[in-house]
Amino acid sequence: MTTPPLFSVLMVCTGNICRSPTADGLLRHALVEAGLSERVRVDSAGTHDYHIGDPPDPRSCATAKAYGVDLGSLRARQVTKRDFAAFDLILAMDEGHLALLQRACPQQHRHKVKLYLDYAPQFGRIVPDPYYGGQDGFEAVWRMCEAASRALVEEIRCRLRAPADGISGN
Repeated sequence: MTTPPLFSVLMVCTGNICRSPTADGLLRHALVEAGLSERVRVDSAGTHDYHIGDPPDPRSCATAKAYGVDLGSLRARQVTKRDFAAFDLILAMDEGHLALLQRACPQQHRHKVKLYLDYAPQFGRIVPDPYYGGQDGFEAVWRMCEAASRALVEEIRCRLRAPADGISGN
């Protein structure tokens, strides 16, 4: 019998075909390498319904593939009201997404909504949308997501070790 995940993370960008699936796929990959993939659920979604059901942008897929990560099984979807209760951490790729999520989020779940680059502050606050640019934009997004994924894995590892009730016991 499989144990349900103990922690869940949702990555959010505009259409869910460039930034958030890159972050999603890279975090999944990092969790496998860390031996945590069975304990953590990762997903991605868009703030808008532009690409529902579509695979990630071919340039995102090509960039990920060059680094040994497969995004092929991911499909775009839009954030739903249920996501706010279902996920432990909801990460926005830029301040516009953050504002939209905070407006839509019930008050009791607002603490879960953060900027993705809070986990890689050396890159600033915004993961730029590479959609209208060249390959260098997808490479830049990859580097940001790679750094944020490393930090996220460490935070998740700490959260999974912490006692649920805040009381340590033997």
